[in-house]
Amino acid sequence: MVKQQGVDPQPREPREAPSYASSPGVRRRMQLQKTRDTAPELELRRRLHALGLRYRVDAQPLPELRRRADVVFTRVRLAVFVDGCFWHGCPDHGRREHSINGWYWPAKIAGNRAKDADTNERLRASGWEVVRVWEHDDMREVAQRVADLVAKLREGHKG
Repeated sequence: MVKQQGVDPQPREPREAPSYASSPGVRRRMQLQKTRDTAPELELRRRLHALGLRYRVDAQPLPELRRRADVVFTRVRLAVFVDGCFWHGCPDHGRREHSINGWYWPAKIAGNRAKDADTNERLRASGWEVVRVWEHDDMREVAQRVADLVAKLREGHKG
């Protein structure tokens, strides 16, 4: 049998990463966790839309940065992130004690926070404004704050 260049004659089964879930039920719940269209994101988007704003949803602000913002205003270069309290380590609501796999979660959440900081830094270095809010924040206030910032940035683009 002649092996063609770049073609593997034996297809391989995809390898599954090891699970850190404490049980199959926990793993299933983790897999079902939404990464977009959460209730706080939907509420913010509804309020922004009601204020007359149009935006991109779950978009990658920079093509070279493989990270997505929840709401993106491309013309004024504004990225909005709605961070979940658990996954991003909210100082008010993020759980510190983990009875199962307690060794795993602090490092995981610290990694998420480091990635958030790196994302903010890279976007700002490329001329983007970044707004990060917690899922528990009042989305009426957040929407108004974002609308005010969009108006300010639009005015800055005119001059």
